[in-house]
Amino acid sequence: MNGETGRWIGGVALILAPLVWFAGLLLRHLVLKDFTPEQVAWFDEQPFAAPGQLAAYAANPGLVTAAYSVFLLGAILLLPAFLMLAKIVAEKAPALAGWGFLLLALGLFARVYFAGVDLAAFELVDKLGLEQATRLVMDDYVDLSYGLWRIPVTASVGQYAGGLLLAIGAFRAGTFGTGRALLFLWPCTLWMGVLKESEFLSVVTAVALGLALVPLGVRVLTGRWPVDQKSRALSW
Repeated sequence: MNGETGRWIGGVALILAPLVWFAGLLLRHLVLKDFTPEQVAWFDEQPFAAPGQLAAYAANPGLVTAAYSVFLLGAILLLPAFLMLAKIVAEKAPALAGWGFLLLALGLFARVYFAGVDLAAFELVDKLGLEQATRLVMDDYVDLSYGLWRIPVTASVGQYAGGLLLAIGAFRAGTFGTGRALLFLWPCTLWMGVLKESEFLSVVTAVALGLALVPLGVRVLTGRWPVDQKSRALSW
């Protein structure tokens, strides 16, 4: 892949990934919209969000499947987006860019594992019914979330550490000011795991990610690489 092709792929990913990520989180936020306040309150009382998500799938499988699928697509698209950001940052802060991207990639791989468990749980609802499927999932929820040898849950930690390193690198390289570095870091704290609920604040974090990455993607596509700005405490 030559430099021009890589620039186009990276630029499109920087723009498209946060938009798809936002759409997935918004759809996941809406999956409980048809339940009564009493039902939602009961879901909130449970130790995990899984019962509510499984009930949402039983009530509206099309919407829930779309929500989880778009969210997964967003996670996949974030890989080339983060890679392009790391490539830009590496010109001035190579160590922070390399480690930040590696750890963020591990977190994205963990999300793919969690998506597989989500699908298996929805299939249980189809085959066994909501009540039995919920019982089976909740009985083994912790083991399902941790994964084989706890590899997925360990990899998921990379999201938090990698986001911090890449945000610091982008700030030190002058790619992001303080404002955009914080906007980028915030969504990197988003929940990880199986059958998680997307709250309104989760959707807002996707907006923050878009504010950080989309303008950068536009500059990449138009050939105007980010103008280095002086790193200072208050900057955009």
